[in-house]
Order: sequence, then structure tokens, then C-alpha cells
Amino acid sequence: MIARLTLTARLTLLYMGASLLVLSGLGFMVTRANDAHFVDLDRTFLEDKAALIRQLVTGSASMAQMQQKLDELQQSHNGLHLRLEQQQTLLFGETDNPFPSDLTSTVGTATGPLTTRDWRRDGNVMRGTVFAMEAPSYLDSPEGLRLLLATDTHHHTHFMDELRHSLMVYLLVAALASGLLAWWAARRGLAPLRDMRERARRVNAHQLDERMPEDSVPVEMAELAHDLNTMLARLQSDFQRLSDFSSDLAHELRTPISNLLTQTQVTLAQPRDAAGYRDTLASNAEEFQRLGRMVSDMLLLAKTEHGLALPHRESVNLQEQAQALFDFYDVVADERGIALVLEGLAKVHGDKLMLRRAISNLLSNAIRHAPEQSRVVVRLSQVRGEATLCVDNAGPAIAAEHLPRLFDRFYRVDKSRVHLASDGTGLGLAITQAIMAAHGGSVTVDSSAESTRFCLRFPAT
Repeated sequence: MIARLTLTARLTLLYMGASLLVLSGLGFMVTRANDAHFVDLDRTFLEDKAALIRQLVTGSASMAQMQQKLDELQQSHNGLHLRLEQQQTLLFGETDNPFPSDLTSTVGTATGPLTTRDWRRDGNVMRGTVFAMEAPSYLDSPEGLRLLLATDTHHHTHFMDELRHSLMVYLLVAALASGLLAWWAARRGLAPLRDMRERARRVNAHQLDERMPEDSVPVEMAELAHDLNTMLARLQSDFQRLSDFSSDLAHELRTPISNLLTQTQVTLAQPRDAAGYRDTLASNAEEFQRLGRMVSDMLLLAKTEHGLALPHRESVNLQEQAQALFDFYDVVADERGIALVLEGLAKVHGDKLMLRRAISNLLSNAIRHAPEQSRVVVRLSQVRGEATLCVDNAGPAIAAEHLPRLFDRFYRVDKSRVHLASDGTGLGLAITQAIMAAHGGSVTVDSSAESTRFCLRFPAT
């Protein structure tokens, strides 16, 4: 049942329980201290009366005088009971003996520690003891005397009952007061949590900029607020990227689909010969191939986001892979008078086909954007096991605000240009980044007025 209670209710109950425990302990100590104090008072009272009785017995001239003085003493002290015996002979005392028969086992002396004992008589608690006395000269026998003294503790018992009752009432009132105070303190202390809850309720797909307060909350909640804000920032960033990606994907798919539909409608508008239909189908096939590559690239990126596992790991010579790609792009580079240069050596451990695709994406971009009669240089290096592959090409600088987003899907520096002459899908750099992430590496870009450089950095194996 307690698992369903609110945090405020739990703190209130815990505080009330702690308060009850502390106050109960304090009440127990107070009652024990009062009991001990009353025992000391009664012991002192009995010792004083024993000393007075000893003087009265010693100072009397006869048995009758002694009995008279003891009777006056007993009458003047309400609740005092005494009994004076010599062996089995009663010298003074009540006929109805109020003392228990085994009280003789608690005999005290005038010089030793006094021991008292409690017992009940007629519903009242009696506290008494036994004193040893010397026999006076006017008695026939020299045997010692036994003085049994007791006092009625009714007034003490009544006071302790009232005290316990008052403590119980105070305990209940204090528990209720502490519960109210604990509820108020818990409500105020947990107010930042309620504020965070209200802010979290306002977060939705259209309002992701809501943030938790960090400076106005207690230290214990500041870390939670910071972590929640970090999570919200990631969600906002990912949602924005997803929205941009959806918009870009729709735009990228609309163009080839529109081309296919337009060309097909034009072809069907009037009868044509077999050659015309073949040309239309060939053009449509090219658009279908572009759509197929785009879908394949999207599937690869989706796998990467869910933790792409490398299908095959092996030692890869980056120089050999770069040289093989030079042979593939040599014809395209020669048409524009671009020289392909390879420098350095490096080996890494990874999937050969995926690494070749990453290098191919950078190399094709460099050739596409390099000016005619220029160079595209691939530089390899390996220091302490960490390999680096950089692709440099001359050309205009890329503005600094575009560099962080070059690896986003379908991102274009110039939104207005359309790659009619290119068969790219706009996902090359995003795929390159995904491949490097799968290998535990990274891809970076630097751009200046002289050249643009993309670098693949591999961790040491």
C-alpha cells in the first residue's frame, strides 16, 4: 500500500514516525527520572523518620511513654506506617499488619545503604523497609529491635498517572503538529519537482524547447534537471533532423517520380514507334536506378543508427584501395584535366567494401568540385597505430556555417542548384560518416580559399 503513496505522504509519515519515536523516548526518560526521584524522596523520608524514631525510643523513660510518642508521630504524618518488634513481640504498631511477611529479607542498617521495597495494600502502593535498632534500657530483654517503616505513595502514583496522561496527550498533539509541519515542508521542498512535472507535461512534438529550471532548484535536483535538459536538447535536435530529413526525402523523391510520370504521360499521349518506346523505357530505367540507390543508401543509414555491425573485419591496405579507385575514376578525371595524386601508406582493420565506399564518396566529391586542370591529392599517414586518410581538392571555400551540416542527409550548400548532371543521391557524406562511426572512427572537413580537405581518422587497432 505504501508503494502507492505520494512522496509527500511518505515523507510526512516518516517524519511523524521519527517524531513519535523521539518524543516517546523522551517521555520514557522523563517518567523514569521522576520515578527515581520519588524513590529517593521516599528513601530520605524513611531514613529521617527512622532516625527520629530511634531518638524517641532512646529518649523515652518507659514503654508507655515510648508508645505515646510513637503514636503522636504516626498521627502527625499521614500515610506513615510503622511497626516496632522485639523478636516475636509487638512493641508498637497496627493490629492489622500492613507489612508483607517477607519484608525481613530487605533489612537495612543505620550506616549501610537503605533498601526499599514496594507492595500493594488496599489498592495503594506502599514503599517500606526495615531498620535494626538497639533495645532501650527500660525493656526487660536486651535483644535488638526491628523497626518496620512504610509510606503510602498514593500522592506519587497520582502525580505519575497525571504526568503519563499529559505526556500521552502532548505526544499525540506533537505528532499531529509534526505531521502538519512535515507535510508543509515536504510540499515546499518538492515544489521544484512539481514545476518540472508541469514543464514536462507541456513538452510535445510542437513544443520541444521547454527546459527544466537548474538554478532555482535544490542541489539534489539540479543534476536531474540538467540530465533532463540534455535529453530534451537531444530529442529536439533529433526531431528537427527527422523533420528536415522527411522534407528533404520528399523533395528528393518528388523529382524523379515527377520525371517518370511526365515522361510516361508524354509517351502515352500519342502513338510512337518501337524506338521511341525503347528510349522512354531506357530513360525511366535510369530514374529507377537512381531511386533504387537512394533506397539502398537509406537502408544502410537506418542500420547504422541502430548499431551497424561490421559484416567482415580484415586488414585493409588503404593505399591499395585508393589506387584501385584512381583507376576507376581516371577517365572522369582525365576529361577535366584533373590529376589524381596518392601519397603515403596506412593500414586499418575493418570491412574492405565499406571502407572503399567511404573513400569513393570523398574522391567523387573532390573530382566533381575541383576546378579543371587542378589536382586531387589523397594523403595517407599512420602514427602510433592511428591511421588518417585525407582528400584535398582546390576550389572555392565552403562557408563556415555550412561545414557542421555537410554530413546531414540531403543537405546542400546551395539550395537552389539541382544536380541534373549528377547521379548522386545526396547521401554520400552521410554514408561516409556512418561507415566511420561503425569503425569507431570519425570524418572531418576543413575548407579555405585554397582548398577543401576531408579526412578519415581511424583508431589504433
